[in-house]
Amino acid sequence: MQPTIVPYVAYRDTDAAIEFLSSAFGFEVNMRVDTHDGSESRAELVYGTGSVLVGPFDKPYGNPAIYVAVDDLDPHYRKAMAYGAYSVYPPEDTDWGTRRYCVKDPEGNEWIFCSYSNFATPPAWTQ
Repeated sequence: MQPTIVPYVAYRDTDAAIEFLSSAFGFEVNMRVDTHDGSESRAELVYGTGSVLVGPFDKPYGNPAIYVAVDDLDPHYRKAMAYGAYSVYPPEDTDWGTRRYCVKDPEGNEWIFCSYSNFATPPAWTQ
């Protein structure tokens, strides 16, 4: 079964973090996306049946957060807003084939909800 809740860990040097996590902890790179200028990377690392997303620490898109795959993303966003969530960014389409939004809960924790639920399998565009 694929995970539907995946932590996103932000780093100042994502390439070094990917190398460290792979070498020191035994994570394997399942998917890696480099920026056009090669200045930073994003990756999904897997270990056993779990995965973690690694990316740059940049506001507003790179704070430590939890990714949660949901059905019906846009209605989910409207419900979150109705209950008082603070929108970091509204639903948007990404370059890597998912739709997502980010909100903060009442304590300021960031939650990213997305339509991409197959975290531990590379999306078709990377194959």
